[in-house]
Amino acid sequence: MKESLKNEQIVLPEVRLIGANNEQLGLMSSASALEIAKQSELDLVLIAPEAKPPVCRIMDYGKYRFDELKKLKDQKKNQKVQKLQEMRLSMTISDHDLGYKAKQVCEFLTEGSKVKVSILMKGRSQARPQQGIDIMNKFAEMCLTAGVVDKPAQVNGRSIFMFLAPLTNKK
Repeated sequence: MKESLKNEQIVLPEVRLIGANNEQLGLMSSASALEIAKQSELDLVLIAPEAKPPVCRIMDYGKYRFDELKKLKDQKKNQKVQKLQEMRLSMTISDHDLGYKAKQVCEFLTEGSKVKVSILMKGRSQARPQQGIDIMNKFAEMCLTAGVVDKPAQVNGRSIFMFLAPLTNKK
């Protein structure tokens, strides 16, 4: 949070002043605005330094800062961090193993995580990347209850990648 200038830190020739109850008090020198703030036992805070003329408000700075920090903390608490899980398959995976891994991926997707599914081709399997893409497509069909294909299967060198996203992100 950026610190605002307050009280004696404000050295401007002229400011627009807003009172403690959001009433417009007009244009005046910063010294007279500071006197008004001291009379009401509150702080003079520069809230819009880029405006012409700059805008100051009379307020309780401690309470204002507390409210701003609380607002930032609430925003941080409400934001959801999306994790990326990874599931590795092989070119010679059996149907039972594929089903078990699909069940695990469905759990990840229902928790709200994205999933990266990958196959590393070794040896002779590098000559048949289409077989790996078929396995990926079959795997994606098994996971359609909990997620959607975010990026379809792509061959990248010796690897085949596919990304699945949870259903809640689908718009």
